[in-house]
Amino acid sequence: MSIRIGNGYDIHRLVADRPLILGGVNIPHHLGLLGHSDADVLTHAIMDALLGALGLGDIGHYFPPSDPKWQGADSIVLLQQVADIIHSQGWQVGNIDSTIVAEQPKLKPHLKSMRSAIAKTLGVEIDQISIKATTNEKLGPVGREEGICAYSVALLIS
Repeated sequence: MSIRIGNGYDIHRLVADRPLILGGVNIPHHLGLLGHSDADVLTHAIMDALLGALGLGDIGHYFPPSDPKWQGADSIVLLQQVADIIHSQGWQVGNIDSTIVAEQPKLKPHLKSMRSAIAKTLGVEIDQISIKATTNEKLGPVGREEGICAYSVALLIS
């Protein structure tokens, strides 16, 4: 058996008049994330971790923000395309461990739904997907509630 590990990170600014989508789940909040696509930082970090594990670059290479085709794109659909790339090269997801950093809203009630959406998209069991939420203790741009970021590590096996 061969294994590969990749890590991913993403951050987007919080703004009014945008939905807050994390892990493919629409989270009730008065602010949402600004980006070319739906700005789902969790799903973007996971995609970068998966691509990075195989040395395939990052999501900007496959879904560039300069391409109007990806304007408003659903990141879960993009994750499915990344999964197809991974599978086409003979790799499977062993597990994914992610952390979302946000002061608000409280994300604990939504973590299982996020895990389920990611697992379903990747064709794995929910126990292969870990998503944790924490705050930045009011430090930096995330702590000032200017944005939300996510970190992810992916293990691929063949």
